[in-house]
Amino acid sequence: MISTELSDWLLDSDPALRWQVERDLLGADDAIWQSTRARVEHEGFGAELLSQQGPDGQWAGGAFFPSDFAFDDEGSQPWTATTWALKDLREWGMAASALEGTAEKLESVRWEYENLPYWDGEVDVCINSWTLSNGLWLGADVDGLVDWFIDHQLEDGGWNCEWVEGSTVASYHSTLNALVALLDYQRTTGDTGRVAEARARGEEYLLSRDLFRRRSTGEPFDGRALALFHPRRWFYGILPALDYFREATSIDGAEADPRMTEAVESIRSRRSDDGRWDQEHRLAGEVWFHVDAPVGEPSRWVTLQAQRVLDWWDGTQPV
Repeated sequence: MISTELSDWLLDSDPALRWQVERDLLGADDAIWQSTRARVEHEGFGAELLSQQGPDGQWAGGAFFPSDFAFDDEGSQPWTATTWALKDLREWGMAASALEGTAEKLESVRWEYENLPYWDGEVDVCINSWTLSNGLWLGADVDGLVDWFIDHQLEDGGWNCEWVEGSTVASYHSTLNALVALLDYQRTTGDTGRVAEARARGEEYLLSRDLFRRRSTGEPFDGRALALFHPRRWFYGILPALDYFREATSIDGAEADPRMTEAVESIRSRRSDDGRWDQEHRLAGEVWFHVDAPVGEPSRWVTLQAQRVLDWWDGTQPV
């Protein structure tokens, strides 16, 4: 159990975070956390972001980029367009009913790439992962994307958004995003068989590398591979990877793989004496508003996710 001081700090937060603290860390009765979750539509982050939706169902007038985005701009990618907004609202726990009619409106929206229809996805693994998850949430017909992921899995078991440029080696970032979407599909539809092999191969890609190493050298694949941060956007991290495996093992009824041990202990080692974890990096780019602490300050989102992972992990280990 976490301390009263820590739980009070975590609970003194937006409903989008608070309901997850109540459910996952405090073991609150269903009625309590569900009541808090219902507030996401009407208060705080959820209500503010929902208010930015345009009459056409989009945010910032674009599918993946704002309508006024200059593609020759060397600046950071903005995080304000439709796909990012839907991803945030879904992950904050907003009820799909709050976006009634959105799925139908987006049927006429086209991706910036090749003018492809929105719910059909495009060529980017990460974009298609969020489109699959968002579509499942809103009730859109995204079934074809499941076959797309199976067809575009690489020989090493992972995925890479650069496959269209000829890449044949998987990416950590793309692989985790694909796995999250396929797990969403399995949880939503109950169709385990259709994605079981693809998920197993993708999970093995990550596990065989201890969740953060290059297989060739044993070194971290990226200087920020072990960083703890929120929001994740598209970027890989050991914390969201472990959170994926936490949920996957629960759904699959599987045991935690010991190859995750080093990643787990890396997270444990950075917990402060008061039980908090700091924000360690933030992707640049325009946002509607920030939802977490600046770099170097204690992060409620990171603390929620890290403590949730440790509770799960420690509960799977032999006494």
